[in-house]
Amino acid sequence: MFKSIFARRTSTPIANTCTKHLASEARIPLPKTEAQQQVLLKIESDYQLAEQQLQRKFPRPSILFSLRGKSAGTAHLQLNKLRFNPVLLEENVDAFVTQVVPHEVSHLLCFQLFGKVKPHGKEWQQLMNGIYQIPADTTHQLDTKSVAGKQFQYHCQCGPVMLSIRRHNKVTRNQTQYRCIRCSQVLTAKT
Repeated sequence: MFKSIFARRTSTPIANTCTKHLASEARIPLPKTEAQQQVLLKIESDYQLAEQQLQRKFPRPSILFSLRGKSAGTAHLQLNKLRFNPVLLEENVDAFVTQVVPHEVSHLLCFQLFGKVKPHGKEWQQLMNGIYQIPADTTHQLDTKSVAGKQFQYHCQCGPVMLSIRRHNKVTRNQTQYRCIRCSQVLTAKT
């Protein structure tokens, strides 16, 4: 099943000394919650499954539960590091274990196998579908209301428009102006 994508590259897999160094000293945090413990166990389980199916060893990543915002997880390829959102994890443990962890692990595996390729390209999709037997979804469907940033109301002739705190701050610092995508009028803060 995997021979088609693995046989395409004739060069040896990426042997990044930085990745090897970090992996040999991979930081695995002590879990603060039961949900974090489940994620750590799932990561190890996913790596073992990949090693069994691909018949090669992979360095274990550093793992942090420090991600903020609406992202559930991120994979830092060159650093061999995974970061997870602790708030979304506690609210969606099952989705994290079944979807988010394999998604992020697949990014690291894909980089270690193929080097720099499209983040959700055919190599990554084949890892998701072939090894983990789950749909290769590119985004999560988690409820992000609890981690949504503050919104500020602006308006134009079309009506109210909500801007994120980052965009609002750029407007207040006179760094930029935003226009309505429908009427092209400059958005002004509601007073």
